[in-house]
Amino acid sequence: MPDIKPGCLYIVSTPIGHLEDITLRALRILKEVSVVAAEDTRHTQKLFNHYQIHTPMTSYHDHNKEEKTEVLLQRLKEGHSIALVADAGTPGISDPGYYLINRCIQAGTPLSPIPGPSAFLAALAVSGLPTDAFLFEGFLPKKQAGRLKHLLELKEESRTIILYESPHRLVRCLHDLHEAWGDRRAIVARELTKLFEEIVRGRLSQIIPKMEGRSIRGEITLVIEGSRSIPSMW
Repeated sequence: MPDIKPGCLYIVSTPIGHLEDITLRALRILKEVSVVAAEDTRHTQKLFNHYQIHTPMTSYHDHNKEEKTEVLLQRLKEGHSIALVADAGTPGISDPGYYLINRCIQAGTPLSPIPGPSAFLAALAVSGLPTDAFLFEGFLPKKQAGRLKHLLELKEESRTIILYESPHRLVRCLHDLHEAWGDRRAIVARELTKLFEEIVRGRLSQIIPKMEGRSIRGEITLVIEGSRSIPSMW
């Protein structure tokens, strides 16, 4: 079993919901590094409590990333090992960890990925849509005009397309997808691996009525077929 490397930033994937979805290596790294940089320390503390991890934590989020990055870089230069974790899943994917990772690359700091859960890959795996080629777009623009403009730019994209969306914008986003791309097959994957996991599958025209008029909560991933998708069983 390799030792923790001094001055190394470990990019550690953590559960997207179910606390058992974490690797043995990730648990060891979290226990052995000098400090854990967490997007939300309160959220990560639940994981620490479950696995009796007592490593010191420091916050690293979108509002303090520039200032905190310099502090973390200095600690890495001094030989401390640091684990970077997001609220859920793999750090650097649609979260502020991307900034720290790039600064470490610029500074020549060693990086080591500790792979694990990812919401968009979990949703793609159960979508039933083509998986040989796909496009992950993350979050669309918040304003409708910008969102529709971006969707129209992607209209002829033939690969399966994966998006993240917030609960309060979900219905509007689905309507915009239908308007920009037509009545494509899609899934709404909500709260994956959690107690209230839900996967809604069908054409956009079928999914929209199922989402309207509901109080929707939780993390949401959308998977939509491309412009020239192959036929499937549904």
